[in-house]
Amino acid sequence: MRNEYDFSKARKNPFASRLKKQVTIRLDTPTIDYFKNLAEETGIPYQNLINLYLRECALTGKRPNIKWTA
Repeated sequence: MRNEYDFSKARKNPFASRLKKQVTIRLDTPTIDYFKNLAEETGIPYQNLINLYLRECALTGKRPNIKWTA
């Protein structure tokens, strides 16, 4: 290894905006089971499937259908 490196010609990572951020969310068991079963069928990890679904919702502006009752 060198003692010093020259980063004067370095450029910012072009994929930095696409990196994922770790968060903690609480999901009910049936929801997790649904995505885990889907993961087994598709061969895609269930966390990736959840991310793909949430991204699709965000891109299309899908909103939950919540009706509060008194």
